[in-house]
Order: sequence, then C-alpha cells, then structure tokens
Amino acid sequence: MTAPVFAMVNLGCRVNRVECDRIAEELEAAGYVLGPSSEADAVVVNTCAVTGEAEAKTRKALRRAAQLPQQPLVVATGCVANLFSESLAALAPNIRVIRSKRDVASEIISTLGGRTAGAPSRLSMPTATGRTRPGIKVQDGCDLRCTYCIVWKARGRSSSVPAAQVVEEVEAAIARNAREVVLTGINLGCYDDSGMRLPELLEMLLEKTSVGRLRISSIEPQDVDERLVSLMASSEGRIAPYLHMCLQSGSEQVLRRMGRVYSAEDFAERAEMAYRSVPNLAIETDLIVGFPGETDEEFEESRAFCERMRFSHIHTFRYSKRPGTKAAQMDGQVPPQVSAARGEAIRSLGDELRAARAESLVGSEDLVVTQETGSGISGGLFSCSLDQPVEPDELVRVRISAVGENATLRAVVLR
Repeated sequence: MTAPVFAMVNLGCRVNRVECDRIAEELEAAGYVLGPSSEADAVVVNTCAVTGEAEAKTRKALRRAAQLPQQPLVVATGCVANLFSESLAALAPNIRVIRSKRDVASEIISTLGGRTAGAPSRLSMPTATGRTRPGIKVQDGCDLRCTYCIVWKARGRSSSVPAAQVVEEVEAAIARNAREVVLTGINLGCYDDSGMRLPELLEMLLEKTSVGRLRISSIEPQDVDERLVSLMASSEGRIAPYLHMCLQSGSEQVLRRMGRVYSAEDFAERAEMAYRSVPNLAIETDLIVGFPGETDEEFEESRAFCERMRFSHIHTFRYSKRPGTKAAQMDGQVPPQVSAARGEAIRSLGDELRAARAESLVGSEDLVVTQETGSGISGGLFSCSLDQPVEPDELVRVRISAVGENATLRAVVLR
C-alpha cells in the first residue's frame, strides 16, 4: 500500500514555520510522506492574518490547493482560520478548517487513514521539513494591542511552555543532529513560567543541554534588558550575537499612533547598550511604511533613525489596511504609490546597511552552522561561504575573510 502524501503551505511568521514542522513530524510518525502539492492527498495551509494582503494570499493558496486535479483534503489552520473559519470553509467543499493546530495531524489521519498520531518520530535530520535550524515555540499569544494588529485576537493572551518541556524539546532537537536551535514566540519577551523569564530560560538551556548555539527570534525592544544582553555577551557564542528588535517606525509620532509601548529613544538606548556589550552583534528589525497619517517628515525621521541604528537587515512592510483594527479607521490613509516609493527607499537603505555591517565583520571570528556542504549561517544571520567542504549540520568556528555579493560572508574554517 502506497503511503499517503501530505504537503505544507506556510504563510506568515517564524512561529508558523515551527508549527508546520510539528505537524509534519506527527504525520511522518503516522506513516505519511512529505511531498509536493501536486501529488498530495492532504494539503495543510497554515494561514496568516497579519495584514489584509496576507489574508488575501491565504485565500488564494486555499483556492489553488482545492482546485488541484486530485481533489486533496485541504486543511486551513492558523490565524485566519481562527478569525474567519466560516468564510474559509465556504471557499470549496474539500476545504476543512481546523482552528487548533494540535488537532491537524489527528484530523487528517482520521479522514485518510494511517497510524494513530502520537509523539513525533525520531528523525535523522533536525526537522521533518528539511530545515537545519529547528525552531522551538516557547511562547504564544500577545497581551499588547497595537493599533494595526489583529494577531492578538487570533492567538489569544500570552502563554508560555513550561521550562522543563523546553529543555526536553531542545534535547530532542540535539538528538536529531541540530547544532542551532531557534527559540520562537509571538511575543517572546513575555515568556514567564512561574516567574522564570526568558533570560533564566536561556541560562537553564545553556546549563542543562549541550546545544551548540541558541538563537532568539524576534523580540520587542522593551524586553531587551541588561540581564539578557549580559547573558548573550558571556555565552561565548552559544547564544547567537543577533537580535531581531521590532521597531515598526522610527518616528515618535507614528509610534504613538501605532500604540507601541516604547519611544524611538527607548529603542535606541537598548540597541546601543546591546551593541556595546555583545561583540559583532547584528540587529535586524521590522519597519512599516505608509502607516495612516505618516507625513514625508515622519517618514524621513524613520529612515534617518534606521540609518543611525546600523541595522543588519530591515524587513520592510507597506501598511495594509487590516479590517477589525483601530488603524483601519484612522484618517490620513497613505496612497499606495507613496507607500511603494517609501518602501523602495527603505529597502535600498537596508541593502546599504547590511553591506556595511558585513564589511565590519571582516577579520572577526564566528560560529557557522552549515546548511549545505561548504556554506551556512553565521551568528549574525549572514549567509557564509566556507573555504572547505564542511558537511551540513555542523557547527564550525571560522574567521571572516571577505564579503561577496549580496553581503555573503567568506570565511576560513579554523581547526
């Protein structure tokens, strides 16, 4: 009997990718095989509601999967499924909406057959979907109420995974040859297991596991404190010298309209403290352009702030009206052509800043996790080409020797 085939379509954030990995592990444990959508008996679409554009992509992905010739079972899960389950189910008769991602694998198995879903299988690679740096979700939900965001409605209030369970999951990833583990969450800095916060969790993982390197995924600037930065600095590279601090705007007025809980100067103080403490630190950010009411002057303030912060990468988003949010009702909606021009200007600046940050690393030492033979990812999340054909899933110390195209680092492996 041929094993049933499943496909994964992931839209949205790092947390969604981690949740896709978990679903894939459970299905593989039940005898399913990961394959392309064109051959799949079941297609899982992990949806995203962060913007109106993301929701439109979700609906397009569901329609495309539902119209495949083999008429697969199409499972819609994730944020849009939680917010608009009825409208998604109405798109096609073979679409099934499953709001809880924990139930996705078991629902597919009960429909199509297979072994009972249980604990994920012991894989020979770090993730079932082939990624070499597995993520572990340690937190979900958000208690903030930013005016442009609807995710808190879809994800609910902040909750945290018990620290002991996180240790077990990191150890399981190590057993699958993972050299780097990425801790993820919707609002990661809110992690709180009976008073144990994120820095204490990191400290426990360093003490109780042999993980080569931990990486913190995106974190709110107010959660980057001296305790966290000090731990990063003293970890000897076992915590990646990398922060993704979510800025959204460098304009004080825009930040207030967004309902963010920090000022641009608060952000700057914490970023500069981190730069001073952690050698070769790379700081990435998210930036929204064209937020309602954003004037030319406010945009220039935001652009200049990004330049001042020396970001290693800027994830640039054009504001997209998200029905159900306060921002959607605000006056001063920015014309699309203006937002597009501002987005292009920030992307150009981001390329310049990334190249400059890469050049600043020449001559320094770093740890690289190999993803393909002879290439991998540096501590600051730069692509890195090695001078030796090191096999995938290794953690090697290197010296950065040069910078190539697209800010790709070139490095000499140190033995």
